[in-house]
Amino acid sequence: MVSLQDSHSSSSRRLHSIYSIRSPSSSPSSSKLWRDKGRSMRTIRSNLFSNDDNTCTSASAPAAVSAAKSGLLSEDLTDSVVDMHLGELASRTPNSVKPSLAEGDFLDLSQTLSDFSVCSSDISGELQRLATLKTDDHPDGRGDGDDSDPDSEPCLGFLQRENFSTEIIDSISPEDLQPTVKICVDGLKSQSVPVRRSAAAKLRMLAKNRSDNRLLIAESGAVPELVALLRCGDPWTQEHAVTALLNLSLHQENKMLITGAGAIKSLIYVLKTGTEVSKQNAAAALMSLAMIDDNRLSIGACGAIPPLVSLLLSGSSRGKKDALTTLYKLCSARLNKERAVSAGAVKPLVELVVEQGTGMAEKAMVVLSSLAAFEEGRRAIVEEDGIPALVEAVEESTDKGKEFAVVTLLQLCADSVRNRGLLVREGGIPPLVGLSQTGTARAKLKAETLLGYLREPRQDSNK
Repeated sequence: MVSLQDSHSSSSRRLHSIYSIRSPSSSPSSSKLWRDKGRSMRTIRSNLFSNDDNTCTSASAPAAVSAAKSGLLSEDLTDSVVDMHLGELASRTPNSVKPSLAEGDFLDLSQTLSDFSVCSSDISGELQRLATLKTDDHPDGRGDGDDSDPDSEPCLGFLQRENFSTEIIDSISPEDLQPTVKICVDGLKSQSVPVRRSAAAKLRMLAKNRSDNRLLIAESGAVPELVALLRCGDPWTQEHAVTALLNLSLHQENKMLITGAGAIKSLIYVLKTGTEVSKQNAAAALMSLAMIDDNRLSIGACGAIPPLVSLLLSGSSRGKKDALTTLYKLCSARLNKERAVSAGAVKPLVELVVEQGTGMAEKAMVVLSSLAAFEEGRRAIVEEDGIPALVEAVEESTDKGKEFAVVTLLQLCADSVRNRGLLVREGGIPPLVGLSQTGTARAKLKAETLLGYLREPRQDSNK
């Protein structure tokens, strides 16, 4: 039978065979924690926290955490500092805090758009992809003088352990996470690109699901440092930073803090220069900030609308949806409607209306309806062949899509005899008659109203 003392001694010897902490005076790299090659942190952790050895605790793990708190390891966010600290906290407070899902869904849009817009925090889902990238994979060839790649992050293993992040982090109270958050915030200020990247990635994960974590991270001073990283030359650091800010922005109290740190212009910079994922998350972050009325004009005035239109033209499916949602929210302000039309938003919107089955036709019609609220917008929609596209939507779209289409057609034709003539020539009367009989209650009402306009005698075809 093995005594408890022998068990402790065995555990200590096993840990010392893996790690050695060098004193500050031993070498130039003495501030780092070293481990033997070939031993993964998963193997180490399984040895330390195995079910059949629950009575064993390593003397070196508290030492590593103590070293981190003393600043000895401030320049290297190693697994021993972050992971063991989290593991220790989780073992002390299992299931003490349940993850908050109240803010998991991205925020409340207007009633019209909400059925077609599902935005959640960290929508990119890119953590797993980043962990498997090749070492020479740098998009656009950009860097800031560092030849390191995502695989050289000091805590890459922490990013890869998805079960560890959800089961351990979500079970720890914000009070117990505060030292870990402090380490990460300090890491954002490091001169080392890999350390900054790793710190931003961890804050991104910590802010993903928990509302209380979002508030804790913001109160710990992370926001200004993350905003500064939006303009860094390393695309992966930028991607982690913009996604972390997106996640933080889901907490209502953080929105003004993020805006006050100068995030709007920096997010627009990412929207112009970032990776595909960075661009779509920057668009989503701007949409989150636009939930505050005063921010909408500021976002438009800072130049967000042209790059949003570019994302609408050439972005991924997710990017186009984010651009559509953000444009809709921004275009509740008249000046932003004018900016959207001037930036050429109408043409890609009309093209998306025709693309039935993509899930974006309905969104595009909602934005077109917003732009049809003023004269220049109505003129641009007609010039870009919007009436034929909308008639086709009345015939072939979903029930909700047909409703959006007839609402926009009514806006175009209510005060324009010329547009009514275009609608009739495009064969609009039969599908409108059908919609007035079989559509949703709102669609029936709008279709009957529009048919009433079409029955009126034409007086001025130029109007």
